[in-house]
Amino acid sequence: MDQSFAVQETLSAGETCLAISFRKGVNVNARRLHTVQGILAAEEGMESRLLSLVESHGKSMICLYTHRRMAITAEDVGLDRVLLIQEGFAVEEVTLEDGLQIPGSDVTVQITSGGTSLLVQLPFGSHTQMFLREVRKRCGPGHKDATAVDSEWSTSGEVKAAPRPKTARETVHLSHVPASEWTQDLPTQLCGQRDGLLQSWLKQKEDSYTNLQSFRFFVGTYNVNGQSPREGLQPWLSQEEEPPDVYCVGFQELDLSKEAFFFNDTPKEEEWFKAVTKSLHPGARYAKVKLVRMVGILLLLYVRTELAMNISEVEAETVGTGIMGRMGNKGGVAIRFQLHNTTVCVLNTHLAAHPEEYERRNQEVQDICARMQFHQLEPGHPLLAINGHDVVLWLGDLNYRLEEQDTEQVKKLVQARDFQVLHQHDQLKIQMDAKLVFEGFQEGEISFQPTYKYNPGSDDWDDSEKCCVPAWCDRILWRGKTVSQLGYRSHMALKNSDHKPVSAVFDIGVKVVDEKCYRKAFEETVRSLDKMENASIPSVTLSKTEFLFKDVKYLQLQVESFTICNGPVPCQFEFINKPNEDSYCKPWMTAKPREGFLLPDSKVVIELELFVNKSTATALNSGEDKLEDILVLHLDRGKDYFLSVSGNYLPSCFGCPIQTLCYMKEPIREMLPEAIRELTLMPLLTDDAFWDEKPLDIPKELWMLVDHLYRNACQQEDLFQQPGLRPEFEQICDWLDTGTLDVLGPVGSNHSVAEALLLFLESLPEPVVCYKLYRSSLECANSYKMSSQVISVLPKCHQNVFRYLVAFLRELLKHSGKNHLDVNILASIFGGLLLCPPPGHTKPGTVEKQKAQQFIQQFLCQEESTV
Repeated sequence: MDQSFAVQETLSAGETCLAISFRKGVNVNARRLHTVQGILAAEEGMESRLLSLVESHGKSMICLYTHRRMAITAEDVGLDRVLLIQEGFAVEEVTLEDGLQIPGSDVTVQITSGGTSLLVQLPFGSHTQMFLREVRKRCGPGHKDATAVDSEWSTSGEVKAAPRPKTARETVHLSHVPASEWTQDLPTQLCGQRDGLLQSWLKQKEDSYTNLQSFRFFVGTYNVNGQSPREGLQPWLSQEEEPPDVYCVGFQELDLSKEAFFFNDTPKEEEWFKAVTKSLHPGARYAKVKLVRMVGILLLLYVRTELAMNISEVEAETVGTGIMGRMGNKGGVAIRFQLHNTTVCVLNTHLAAHPEEYERRNQEVQDICARMQFHQLEPGHPLLAINGHDVVLWLGDLNYRLEEQDTEQVKKLVQARDFQVLHQHDQLKIQMDAKLVFEGFQEGEISFQPTYKYNPGSDDWDDSEKCCVPAWCDRILWRGKTVSQLGYRSHMALKNSDHKPVSAVFDIGVKVVDEKCYRKAFEETVRSLDKMENASIPSVTLSKTEFLFKDVKYLQLQVESFTICNGPVPCQFEFINKPNEDSYCKPWMTAKPREGFLLPDSKVVIELELFVNKSTATALNSGEDKLEDILVLHLDRGKDYFLSVSGNYLPSCFGCPIQTLCYMKEPIREMLPEAIRELTLMPLLTDDAFWDEKPLDIPKELWMLVDHLYRNACQQEDLFQQPGLRPEFEQICDWLDTGTLDVLGPVGSNHSVAEALLLFLESLPEPVVCYKLYRSSLECANSYKMSSQVISVLPKCHQNVFRYLVAFLRELLKHSGKNHLDVNILASIFGGLLLCPPPGHTKPGTVEKQKAQQFIQQFLCQEESTV
């Protein structure tokens, strides 16, 4: 989580918590590094601190802040001390003595400023590397000595204190270290774009300078059902005779509390981290490489300490697939890294529950594969997808069940250990055999009994009212040519949860560089590159230059592709901005990859993705924007190629203002474009005097969604907490936009209608509580009387929608015994949709989210009305 917003709020005018761009260019997905979290070695013990690089009136300094677990606003941090970057300032990497070694330490640096000297431990990853690089830039000329940081990383991922010549092996490991920095003895100086061409060419020759060596990986998954660790984890983590080289340990349902769900805050992360660290194999010493968590999904990566020098390029990402495709109660977390010269991606996922939801689970896997992308350290390199790795390890509570099986019959087959017969009814096996999910992945033979569902504290099957059919919910899959599974088992000795943990042990062939062979390949490649570049300018051919996207709909991705075929000269290509424009394309378009390198006579497929969301739908509905654009594909040292993009957008109620929809008596697809434009651009009115015809009290589309839920879903369990199915959402959108039915047709799932309602509210260009009233709404969140006054000054159509939704939510609360909803859940979900910060406002922190929740909660508790 980016915690620099909290720091920035503490600074005065003229002071800046530096935002270091992770990628060049305009990119909505670009990440920014503001602040690094580290462990400070103090007399009282180890204490967490936020280290922020701050500029104040021309001076640079490192500010250390104490902080809460999740520092989001100024209230969450406190200034501890300031270290000026001035004469005598230094940062150097140090090696701790055995007695001071801290479990999970990655990079240890000593910071000296004036008479102060601090020992701080920082995590693996590009955040630390870039933070230290920026610190080095701000050291004055007097600090270019052995103690000034040279923030290039060694193969251990550690910061080295002094510049030194780099070996061939390091350059292979660290794509972010330009080859020119260590090849000054070669006749040709390399720089910038040429490095990328060189690396691409060397990658193709990788077999000539690498050898496969086997490394042992332990992979474990455990759904802990919200429990704290009350038993040792050794029976799960350290049962093998030989200690593994790498541990990949995943948890699901780490914390089931509402605080964890809505604010991603839980003390159990630390509890389980300590429990795992204490339970690793006693035959080796391990260091934590990375920890990543999203709500209750936690993934830990450890390596043997002697292998840490061979780990690089460590990054972590998360993808939520819960309601509205974002909530993190379901989804996945991932860590990617490079071991020697082999790239590895480890994913921990928790998919949708319930036996009948196998299609939803398939959809979530596809969403995770599409959305889980990692930034690369080298500017200009495209985002790296899951399938861009040599080895992928996928673990978690995948929640696939046994298809249409009787509980007692399953138990009899388990007792007879007839797992092969039982496995034929396993949903995951059925779906994988049909190539509907996890295509290209493998799973070892299952020779252990189902891992779900047990009475907690025992080995007895679930005897609750639900009496769930036993199932292999907890699974470990893999993909990779050099992966060999040695074992796959469950661990019945652990009884803390209603699940049993599962583990798999793998031997993985890892590419290790032979430095002598690499040097030879490098020199040959440089000479070949020189010859080709001197021969002629680059030239490519495009398979297609005109692209037509037909009948584009809201939130429905369309993709067109073309191929770039290179000639005899290596080249770099990039989509560039047109004159006087801030981006290479319109906001509804993305090119993947946007840029890249092509070797002689090679080719690459470019995908043009067109996706209309909340930010672009309103202008397309009104006709202010059209699906028309020209993309410029530029070749370095070559010419430009022009690509024409066009299409038609089908207008949708999603993205229309409330007032516009109230004046639309007909379905939006039946209206003339001029009428839609006039209504969309109409100024927001406080009364209905502007228009001859009286508007509807509320949008008919909103009524259709709420009416369906009122009639069919008041007792639906997990309503507004479980996502719908994409095909059903698309069908609902068509029904709303075409008016083919007065009421919604026979949709397959109430969850799909519920999610459509939330997405409808999210798509409003002006929220139900108007932007101009956002601040005053938060200020009166503790006063029902004042909050009611805020609602009373809303435009009439917005008032009606607010009161209508509140009445519906109050009706749902009357059935809380069945649907398990409560005031806090509904106020948290709808608070962020009805009450949104205006454009340009900083992302709401925990305090603002809680106030928005309180604002809505008052009306749910006090206002009496009916739907």
